Amino acid sequence: MKKRLSLVLLLFLIVSCVQEKSPNKFSKPSLPKIADFQDKRLPDSLYQFLGSHDPIERAEAALAFASIQDTTASSLLGSLLLEDSIAEVRANAAYALGQTKGFAAVNSLIPALNDNSSIVVREVLEALGKSILTRDLELLVNFNAQDSLTQEGLAWAFYRLGLRGLADSLVVNKAGTFLRPSYSLETRLGAAHFFNRGIFTATGYENNLINTAASDTSPEVRMAAVSGLKRLKSERAFMVLQRILKSDKDYRIRTNAIRALQGYSFEKSKPLFLSALSDENVNVAIAASEVIKNNAVSQSEDWLKTVTPKMNWRVRANLYEAALSFDSNNARTEEVKKSYLTATNEYEKAALIRALSKSISSFPFITKELDSTKSLVIKTTAAQAIVDINRDKEFPSALKAEFAKLYLKAIESGDPGVIGIVAGAIADSTLGYRAIIKDVSMLEAARTKLSLPKDIEALQPLTDALAYLRGGERSKPLSNSYNHPINWALVKSIDRNQKVKISTTKGDIIILLFVEEAPGSVVNFIDLVNKKYFDGKFFHRVVPNFVDQVGCNRGDGFGSEDYSIRSEFSRRRYKTGSVGMASAGKDTEGTQWFITHSPTPHLDGGYTIFAEVVEGMEIAHQIEVGDQILHVTRVDN
Repeated sequence: MKKRLSLVLLLFLIVSCVQEKSPNKFSKPSLPKIADFQDKRLPDSLYQFLGSHDPIERAEAALAFASIQDTTASSLLGSLLLEDSIAEVRANAAYALGQTKGFAAVNSLIPALNDNSSIVVREVLEALGKSILTRDLELLVNFNAQDSLTQEGLAWAFYRLGLRGLADSLVVNKAGTFLRPSYSLETRLGAAHFFNRGIFTATGYENNLINTAASDTSPEVRMAAVSGLKRLKSERAFMVLQRILKSDKDYRIRTNAIRALQGYSFEKSKPLFLSALSDENVNVAIAASEVIKNNAVSQSEDWLKTVTPKMNWRVRANLYEAALSFDSNNARTEEVKKSYLTATNEYEKAALIRALSKSISSFPFITKELDSTKSLVIKTTAAQAIVDINRDKEFPSALKAEFAKLYLKAIESGDPGVIGIVAGAIADSTLGYRAIIKDVSMLEAARTKLSLPKDIEALQPLTDALAYLRGGERSKPLSNSYNHPINWALVKSIDRNQKVKISTTKGDIIILLFVEEAPGSVVNFIDLVNKKYFDGKFFHRVVPNFVDQVGCNRGDGFGSEDYSIRSEFSRRRYKTGSVGMASAGKDTEGTQWFITHSPTPHLDGGYTIFAEVVEGMEIAHQIEVGDQILHVTRVDN
């Protein structure tokens, strides 16, 4: 009897394990073909699937054009949008048309406003926000959104119009009504982001925006609305920001409040900035120091008086930079140099080099560090510091010939990061290096040693510099050719619910991979995980209430490998904990990726989302520049 029970138990466990496994959709033979044609940017090969009898194939093929963005497909996508019987197919077609834009896309989208599916109309509305022209704005302003999905779509349509600078007073007024608490979370979020990032001059929305910033039930809506308060400059809005800094528990809202205060008198806001420097959350303190660095207006202000030994190094470096911006006397400059020489963290040293860029007399010291340091993080920061000195309005023209020699020497060094930075300065016509640099052979030699796709961030400015020095027009943007086929055998082995654990010096973060939405990005990530590529990598970029970025093999953001992968866009949108691929433009992704701290809709449709955080978001919020990935491992389902 015991033996029979054991066998039954064993069978149950085997069945349970089998049931827990969830193969991804690419076991269906046609779907890898569609994704491969998308990856290879072969629109002609996808046309056959747009007319398939299988609605899954039509939906996948339509969505593929959101990444390809080929205007010649707009008429076929328009036919799907207006005629297909499946709402998912129509919604994907609408999204793809919005990504593609253009006259044909708009002409196909407008009739679809009458679609009987709210899901489709939601996508049509936002797509029109991306592509519609001023003459057709009334179609959106007068649209009668009667349910939460279409209201959401209209709010995000207005957001897209705001990004494009097409929001008139009618759009502003309608967006303002969407802030009211009676509307859905996504509708309020879209409206709040409209007032955060939109370009417009109309008034009449102020009370709704202030009320939303002060009392909306969603912290994500509130933080976007708080950012929008920067344009109001009213006493009531200032009081709300002051109250938020004193009592709000969400550091992201306090961070946005600090940034919003940049819209107000610096002298009036200064006590709030100084208080925020000692906020319990380092992100708020960093944001305050950045505002001080960028907006301090009093030349008599001695920000060095606020520096303490226990202060976060990023905060300290920013305050040094603020002080040197107005008075780079020898004593102050020497204090920063001393801090640099005693610092042991290369990211801290880089930040101090950046502070020294505010002292023109420091350029010999910075140049010496550029030549001698073995740290790529410090090297590229030193190169940028020299360029910043060159761009200073008080830069003495007598130094221009010396800086030209310095730039050529930096290019001769062969470091791609340095080359990209200094070539950008040479290509800047306002700096006037065409009159000084007559021999371009050194730039030509450097270009022969660089190659696509690895060095695109150096090759583009170097190519621009050569064109400028020769008196020609700026070169066309470079692009990466197809160079890294998707490993479909590996894709098919990845569970649709595959999770990955990222162990860092601050703790563990677990992410869920979206293999069905971004197979090329996910398989690239898994391949790098299998190779232990990310183990030991540093988080080289952390922007408070924006992103944690990692994956650079140099540690300074200029690193990549000898391949690139393709951008993959889906209808998924960036929210808190989204994991996206960093890039230098479409189809330039490689090894760098980031985690978002909050919704970041300006990234939607421009950066691949390939995963999201499902555990450990509190760790992601604690990550700082210089924190390290210990190891990355797949989590068994």
